[in-house]
Amino acid sequence: MADHTRTNLITLTRHVLNDQHQHQEATGDLTLLLTSIQLGCKYVASCVRKAGLIQLMGLANVVNVQGEDVKKLDVLSNDIFINALKTCGKVSVMVSEENEKAIIVEEGLRGKYCVVFDPLDGSSNIDAGVNIGTIFGIYRIRDGSPGTVEDVLRAGNEMVAAGYCNYGSMCNLLLTTGHGVNGYTLDSSIGEFILTHPNVRIPSRGKIYSVNEGNSKYWDAACKEYFEGLKNPASGSPYSARYIGSMVADVHRTILYGGIFAYPADSKSKKGKLR
Repeated sequence: MADHTRTNLITLTRHVLNDQHQHQEATGDLTLLLTSIQLGCKYVASCVRKAGLIQLMGLANVVNVQGEDVKKLDVLSNDIFINALKTCGKVSVMVSEENEKAIIVEEGLRGKYCVVFDPLDGSSNIDAGVNIGTIFGIYRIRDGSPGTVEDVLRAGNEMVAAGYCNYGSMCNLLLTTGHGVNGYTLDSSIGEFILTHPNVRIPSRGKIYSVNEGNSKYWDAACKEYFEGLKNPASGSPYSARYIGSMVADVHRTILYGGIFAYPADSKSKKGKLR
């Protein structure tokens, strides 16, 4: 709950508005879009807490574009974000991990942004109550484009904003709009994300490595040697292993504590993957 002796809380909305005021050319569209995303995160956070009580556990008897079984909470979370983004009037294209094709917003509701998102990463952990999360990135539509899938087939450094929301013992949202990273914690008593981690910087060196060693038999020799060196260094203390299997949770811990997160290329996944 909020510290009620404090009367000058910096909410996510207030923080984004302060940034907006620093740019005279800003229209407020990105601020409204981020407001819709945080609304979706609040809604999903509430559903995650109640999942075992409102029959949201288990499978939805659907397979997504990655060939994975879809959980009921996956479906609900996807619908929550699609509706929140569509109705804010600032988005023309959405790409969700749960949908095979891009979603083109109908005329009259379109804006100048595209949003790519995974509504619920790590959903295989839902029934066990392990941390899960939402991942999102925002692109601006190219000049002259009506808004097509081509507007999202771009490098990550062309995004105007990106972040994730981590649902666990706390609900944390980390966000960047290109000028550093800030972390916010949801205070359910007032329904607001409060700035709790300003200007987040990953420690230069950590003590934890996070990788699925169950896949080690598929790694190449160099990869095996690298992780063996972390566990059994010639000098100094070994790294400790921590692997949750939910990318948002593993990345969140790594950002705050430092260390290494990896899902390296192997004989099954030639380019590796973020999962």
